Amino acid sequence: MPSARAHPADEDPSSVVAAVDLGSNSFHMLVARAHGSELQVIDRLREPVRLAAGLDPDRRLTADSQQRALACLQRFGQRLRNLPPERVRAVGTNTLRKLKRGADFHAAAEVALGHGIEIISGVEEARLVYGGVTHGMGLADPRRLVVDVGGGSTELIIGRGADPRLMESVGLGCVVHQQRFFDDGLISRARFKEARLAARVALEFMEHRYRKAGWDQVIGASGTVRGVWRVLREQGWADQQITREGLDKLIALVIRRGKVAELDFPALREDRRPVFAGGLAVLAGVFDSLGLERMSTSDRALREGLVYDLLGRLADRDVRDRAVQAMAARYDVDSAHAEAVRATALKLLRQARSGWELDAKLPEALLGWAAQLHEIGLVIAHSQYHKHGEYILRHADLQGFSQTDQRLLAALVRLHRSKFSMGALDDLPSVLVEPVQRLAILFRLACLLHRARTPGLRPPLRLSVERRSLRLQLGEKWLTTHPLTQADLAQEAQYLESIQVQLRFE
Repeated sequence: MPSARAHPADEDPSSVVAAVDLGSNSFHMLVARAHGSELQVIDRLREPVRLAAGLDPDRRLTADSQQRALACLQRFGQRLRNLPPERVRAVGTNTLRKLKRGADFHAAAEVALGHGIEIISGVEEARLVYGGVTHGMGLADPRRLVVDVGGGSTELIIGRGADPRLMESVGLGCVVHQQRFFDDGLISRARFKEARLAARVALEFMEHRYRKAGWDQVIGASGTVRGVWRVLREQGWADQQITREGLDKLIALVIRRGKVAELDFPALREDRRPVFAGGLAVLAGVFDSLGLERMSTSDRALREGLVYDLLGRLADRDVRDRAVQAMAARYDVDSAHAEAVRATALKLLRQARSGWELDAKLPEALLGWAAQLHEIGLVIAHSQYHKHGEYILRHADLQGFSQTDQRLLAALVRLHRSKFSMGALDDLPSVLVEPVQRLAILFRLACLLHRARTPGLRPPLRLSVERRSLRLQLGEKWLTTHPLTQADLAQEAQYLESIQVQLRFE
């Protein structure tokens, strides 16, 4: 329910931002205004949609779960109606990551919300959770372990100050663990022991690495951790922290109750009770795996991280820029050549923008990132290096990028040379296929014009476009002095014919 509310008409949309978290257990919305280094919360909404419980064995959402989710998003969308798209960030997490053939639901969800929805990786979710929890904490406890037990996944992050260093997202969550071990509503000592051990087994792969890294402070976030803490405090077994001793007492109490329906603790929200035992077993497994004795709690999590990240983007402090720069350095990219390609690609974009209706901010950013990274595949081999680069970008953990953003970037890198493979666009949302195809054409021309890697080259180009045709003017004198480029342009015209696009140059 809302903790604070202001009528949309009272707000200045240019000063307000919003985050929507489509979690596996609950959907959350946070509307806020930046107030110095902190957030002034205007509105909060939360609805227990339980998306993970609606995922069938074929990883498709049941009709009922889709209906609940879309009805919730319509209500959220009503609240966000007056906010411009660039001031809203909505993300889907574990269940939407797992969803098979979810394009139709994704499209319906965006219509219901009235804003785009990004599906983010587990590592990106972990980064955002860490940012939301630790923002403004300073360096009093520089090494922090943050644990977020969600509905479908658990994120574990070790960071120093505001900088996350180790990040993992594990397929453990209160909803999925509840379904696996307590789906019939019965709780026994043997079942709980099995559930607790299963959680530790799932965390085994990271146990040594995390213990070796160490931490000064442990912070738990989100509904499961906060719910456990509230019940512990109600029972007199906790003050400001969850302790191992208190956790074991609560587990014993839950086992004595014996049934999910009997977990009617006054401190526990009613909609949290059906998944409480599963979440408690996951949290106990985390304590066991990492040898924890105590854990502080935070009422901030992914949605706050989304808002802080969005504010950074609006202030030209986009973490995606830093991620691309780090990858370029890692793969020893020729930065001077990349910058030359970027400058020409953006010049072509400015000339084609109105004719091809490429008027959003994202195309400019995508072309810039693609220019910086289009040669990373050379680290593997020159032959087919555009395909190697595509593979790296599809499977790398790029901070700040949604899965769709990474696919867009990977597609541009794949398409920057050789034959124009429409297969590179197959897994993109249908509404993005034509815009990305057009961006790829501009990017191909920029790469082609700089193929000789001539320092300081500034082609005197003028480009005009129509729906399926381009006219590139370079001047007869320039073409005469660059015969290899002229030959490359002739070859490019043949490549583009295969996708029914006409290139004329003169």
